Amino acid sequence: MSRVIAIVEGQTEQTFVREVLAPWLAEKEVYLGSILVGKQGHKGGIGRYPRAQRDILVTLNKDRGRFVTTMFDFYGMPPSWPGREEAGRSHHDRKASIIEKALSEDIANKMDRNFDPRRFLPYVQMYEFEALLFSRPKAIADAAGEPGLAQSLSAIREEFQSPELINDHPETAPSKRIKKLYPGYQKPVTGAIAAQKIGIEAMLSECFHFQEWVRKLINTET
Repeated sequence: MSRVIAIVEGQTEQTFVREVLAPWLAEKEVYLGSILVGKQGHKGGIGRYPRAQRDILVTLNKDRGRFVTTMFDFYGMPPSWPGREEAGRSHHDRKASIIEKALSEDIANKMDRNFDPRRFLPYVQMYEFEALLFSRPKAIADAAGEPGLAQSLSAIREEFQSPELINDHPETAPSKRIKKLYPGYQKPVTGAIAAQKIGIEAMLSECFHFQEWVRKLINTET
């Protein structure tokens, strides 16, 4: 059994953790909770790194028997984040791991010498939460109540080897592609419903960096 807290970027990610990922992990005796990055009451958004750094350090120090992870989008991540500028110049396959490694090193340097670095498992979502939804494009259309969108959304998915490769340009990031086809898309509502319809297994089969993260959570031990 292990206990993990995820520091997440926004309300949609928090809903995803609570209603989709946490119940799935609980079956494997990994008990996952979440907190929203930043001050209580704000509506989310990744923001500059010092805010997230503070939350990570406080959460790690608050309970030494608990693991801490993150769920932050690469898309829109400011250059103040460790490794972000290097990642921006790197091949897709290395982008997330560069930032995750830099985060691990930064946090370990700020903790005391008794800190076990295995307790911190940073995760960067490529390129944003909506990439996971492209694991099953039809579910996005169903969640929107627009079944006719399924074909167009599937055509987008078929352009890429993995949903995690759908890029981070301001006009072609995963959420922007959905909004172009369905202007009424609301991430906290449509996105959360679609994630529930898709389920973790489908996401694991399509999104390999996400799969790597989930495996790390499963392998946590107290």
